[in-house]
Amino acid sequence: MNRSRSLGINALLNGLRNCLNLIFPLVTFPYVSRILSVKGMGIYNFSNTYVGYFLLIAGLGINTYAVREGAKYRDNTTNMSLFASQVFTINIYSTIIAYLLLFVSIIIFNNLSNYVACIIIFSIQLFFTTLGTEWIYVIYEDYSYITIRSILFKIISLALLFMFVKNKSDYLIYAGITVFSAVGSNILNYIHAKSMLSIRIVRKTDLHRHLKPIIIIFASAVAVNIYIYSNNIILGLLKGDYDVGLFSVAVKIYTIVQGILTAVLTVTIPRLAMLYGKKLFNKYHALLAELINFLIIISLPAIVGLFVLSKEVILLIAGEKYLPSTQSLKVISFAIVFSIFSWVFSDCVLIPAKREAKLFRGTVITAALNLIFNFILIPIYAYNGAAFCTVLSELVMMVINGYYSWDIVRNIVISRNVIKNLFDSLLGCLGILIVCYVFQLYIDTIIFRICMSIVASAFVYFCILALLKNKVMIYLIKSGLKFIKHN
Repeated sequence: MNRSRSLGINALLNGLRNCLNLIFPLVTFPYVSRILSVKGMGIYNFSNTYVGYFLLIAGLGINTYAVREGAKYRDNTTNMSLFASQVFTINIYSTIIAYLLLFVSIIIFNNLSNYVACIIIFSIQLFFTTLGTEWIYVIYEDYSYITIRSILFKIISLALLFMFVKNKSDYLIYAGITVFSAVGSNILNYIHAKSMLSIRIVRKTDLHRHLKPIIIIFASAVAVNIYIYSNNIILGLLKGDYDVGLFSVAVKIYTIVQGILTAVLTVTIPRLAMLYGKKLFNKYHALLAELINFLIIISLPAIVGLFVLSKEVILLIAGEKYLPSTQSLKVISFAIVFSIFSWVFSDCVLIPAKREAKLFRGTVITAALNLIFNFILIPIYAYNGAAFCTVLSELVMMVINGYYSWDIVRNIVISRNVIKNLFDSLLGCLGILIVCYVFQLYIDTIIFRICMSIVASAFVYFCILALLKNKVMIYLIKSGLKFIKHN
């Protein structure tokens, strides 16, 4: 588990940023869900999901492509500036196209009339996401700047929320604050990026070189987003805002937990892309093995804990009127592990290996199956059916990506270390199950029950893995002791 200090610091900073993204909805969502009611949340989430498709068009898969290709140029400022300017220019063009398509869709589809105002507010993200050029910071692994500005804008957004969201009709204000929180700092990002590189709009974009891989990655992203977002869209069309509101609570919590767990994964992607691009395969495989082992150790207990405490988490975050979504949260919690390892195979293996065509093939298959799952299960099981569709889709995507990555990951996946980590983690999860069920029997207060369950479960899990002499846990213990000693 020996890894450079910079990668550890990046993981810590990105974890902090993800924790902020966790704390913000944990603080705001209970307040907003009670103020706006289920229908208001349904309109908000439908609009956000709808604009998500056009954000995808504006993004054009450029972030993924830029990180993969830019990682090879980051030691040469001249080449990196040229590459960044070309990619930024292409991104501007795709953003203009996205806006045109969005406004045409609003004109054509009359049934969007109730959502127009909210959609327009969310559409502000298109321009500012492009302007933010966050992929530059990912390439240079500059997570300190991103984390600092996240803290600042989350604090400002929190203050604005409590000041201006006061009644059921304020969902438009909430949408505006959400946009400000997400992309308000992107002007600062762009200014700061220009101090690092000479980034500008250029005439010659070298489109023939960039466009093909960008389009393939974009097509894959479209297919992925079909099976991510189509659940909300189809649920809204077949059932209504109430069901979307209930399902959105489960998805919100699922997304928060997933985001925390992927902090290490996110910061490792550019490093893996750089190692593979420079053909440093021994170092690449060593880092990939460490990543997979670590994700096994942290993802399985998170799933078990979320499954057992689903009711308590729903009550704490959203309130009693959202209790029907408890079953959805239990079901969708299983999608976490499938989603994480699908992401490992796609962004850490297939993309660096330039197998985006195979990734596209897998995502198209998954998207098609997801649509079929949705139209079969949602009419019968409503929001619970949508949750099960998410699990099935993430499982299919993981299996397909794993299949196309098998020649690269085979020796890692079937290694003794991975198998032992899986066995150790499952035993530790058994301890978590026992702890959580005991506290459910004897502790009545929701907040106290959740806090005690998390603390005790973590301690029991930690102890079981330490007794089993788990290498990942031993590394974490040594790192923690070393940090305490030096500080």
